[in-house]
Parts: sequence; structure tokens; C-alpha cells
Amino acid sequence: MWANRNVWIVLCGEFVAGLGLWTSIIANLEFMQHQVPSDFMKSVILFIGLLAGVLIGPYAGKVIDSSRKKLVLIYAGLGRMIGVCFMFIALAADSVLWMVLFNITLQISAAFYFPALQSVIPRIVADKDLLTLNGVHMNASTIARIIGTVLAGIMLTAMSLASLYAASLAGYALLLISTFFLDVKEDLPSGKAASPGKKKGGGFKEIVPMLKRMPIAVMALGLSFIPGLFIGGFNLMVINISEIHHDTQIKGWLYAVEGISFIAAAFFVKRISARGGLIKLLCLFALLSALGHSLLFFADIRGMALFGFGLFGLAAGFFFPLLSTYFQKTIPKEYHGRFFSFRTMLDRVMFQVVLLATGLMLDTIGLSYMVLVFGGLSVLFTAYAYARSSRMPERPLEAVPEPGSPSM
Repeated sequence: MWANRNVWIVLCGEFVAGLGLWTSIIANLEFMQHQVPSDFMKSVILFIGLLAGVLIGPYAGKVIDSSRKKLVLIYAGLGRMIGVCFMFIALAADSVLWMVLFNITLQISAAFYFPALQSVIPRIVADKDLLTLNGVHMNASTIARIIGTVLAGIMLTAMSLASLYAASLAGYALLLISTFFLDVKEDLPSGKAASPGKKKGGGFKEIVPMLKRMPIAVMALGLSFIPGLFIGGFNLMVINISEIHHDTQIKGWLYAVEGISFIAAAFFVKRISARGGLIKLLCLFALLSALGHSLLFFADIRGMALFGFGLFGLAAGFFFPLLSTYFQKTIPKEYHGRFFSFRTMLDRVMFQVVLLATGLMLDTIGLSYMVLVFGGLSVLFTAYAYARSSRMPERPLEAVPEPGSPSM
């Protein structure tokens, strides 16, 4: 795997783009903190961007399955760069509306980019290397998040927000350039849809019947909502904790601690994958995620806030590589674009609900009681999933065949 040029292009591109992404996220949080006093209104601004990504999701899935994935990645990269340009206008005009437009453009680009990337990964490595590449890929993005957020926190004390967005734009530009060097083998004829008769009238209508035959996949999708409760309110919680401690730089440290824990977990994820059924492992790490969320009840204690984010990072570092690899290996490749777009759409819908709920609850009951509500709901659903999974026959992840693929 390590001799594969495509692997290094994907990893280096993800790292450089991650630096740009998280630099812009920290800049966005700082911009909103000065322009938007209400936590609920902050959540509404983020909600609008996510809504655009959800609405474009079904179309994005069909485009990815009927087009060359590399071309989709290139156009999505261009969209990201255009979106960052809107933030320069927002800064010049002190306009939240331009920031909303930036969020919309960024989320639409992401609706194409991330499902296309998930479709590309199984095409550039052998099946036996999928879990390793997923873990290392997530590590590359996490390391970029650590460096990007810490650097951005430091840069905020000495540089303007425009400088941070310029750094973000440079990162996206390098990602776009690296994408041109990808060599992805696809059976798709140039300019034509693959198996057009098979895809005709498809879209998400073909995904639902497929999932009905895969109860473990449905349960895995449900469990992904638990870390999603943390991720959906991540930025708002970071802002809130920053305000509690009257410290701008703690934003970067919260991201850094969570990211370092994520990396530590990803080093051991392949070893863990063969030691039990998928759902039971996901239940364990979902429970750890819920515990990390609940510990933010003590967020006024700096050490406990950092520990809560660290525990969540550890749980997520095991949870997401296992989940991604399972779907890449069990969902037939001809459905990858639509399935990963469908999964992305579900995530975005859930994030919208969590965003609005987080903003509203921060304004009403405060961070401490909000995390107890979310943590309690997470524990209840995890217990339900574990009870259901005990009646489902399943094998360890490494033993799961890929239906519809003669190569497995």
C-alpha cells in the first residue's frame, strides 16, 4: 500500500487541505463571536449551510455514480476556493450574509467531495488495506486539524482574520493541484454513465430496499448519530467553553486534545477490529462518546473540559474507521456514490437538528444541563442497540464479504 502513489496523494492532499479547513473554521468562530451575540443565531447560520448540503445530496449521489470520481473531486475543490473568496467580502463589509453564502458554497462542495472520496478509496487500494488506509487517512486529517487549530489560535493573537482565510485558500489550492495527479482506475466510459439501464430512475430509491436486507448496516447508521450529537454542537460548545474561561486560545487546545486522542485510537483500530462483532464494538465506543459528552457538565474546570474532548476523540478514533471500512466493504461499489451521499445527507439532517437544539439549549438551560440531556439520550440508545445486536448474527469486520464484488 505504501508504494502506491495514489495513497500518498490522498494523504498529503488531505493534510494540506485540513490545514486550510481548520484555519478557516477557527476564523469563522471568531467572526461569529464578534458579529452574532446569540448562540441560537450562530446555530441558525451554520444550519443554513448544512441545509444546502442536504438538499443537493440526492443529486450529488447520482452525479458521483455516473461520472468520473476524479472529475467530481476537482470541481468540488474549485467550489471550496470560490467559497473562501466570499469570506474576504464578508470581512470587508462586516456582513454576516456573505458568511452565510460562504457556508452554503462550502457545504455544497462537501456534499460532492466527501462521498466521491469515499468512493475513490476502495479503488486505489486492495480490500485488505481498506481499514489501514481509512485509519491513516483520518489521522492525516486529524493531525492537520490539530496543527491548523493551534496555529490559528496563535495567529489570531497576532494576525488579522483575512490572513487566516488567505492561509485557508492556499490549502484548498494545494488540494486541488494534488487531485490532478490522482490515477483512479474506473470502468466508466468517458462522458457516459456506467450501466445506465441499472441507474435509470435510481437515486436513493434503490438504497432503501438494499438497507432493508442489511439490518446490521441500519443499526450501524443509527449508532453513528451518537458521536454525531457531540460533533453537531462541537463548534458552539467550543465557543461557549472559550467564553466561560475568557480565553480565545482554549479553542485551539480543545481541538488539539480531541485530535491527539483520535490519532492514538487510530493506531490500534485494526487490532481491535478482529476482536468482536461490529455492532458490539460500535456500542462500546458510542458509550465512551456519550461519557465524554456528559463530562462537559464540569466544563468550567479547564482540565475536565479538555478530558471530555479527549475521551470523545478516543472513542471517535475507533468508531469512524470501523464504520467507514464496514460500509466500503459491504455496500456494492456501483452504489457507493449514492450510499455515501445518502449517509452524508442523514448526517447533515441530524447535524442541523443538533445545531439548532444546541444553540437553543445553550441560550436556555446552559451547557452543563444540555450535555446531560444529550449524554443520557446517547446511553439509552446505545443500550437499545446492544440489546438488539445480541439477537443479530454477525462476524468480525475482517470476515465481512462484499456482496456484488467478485474480488472479495
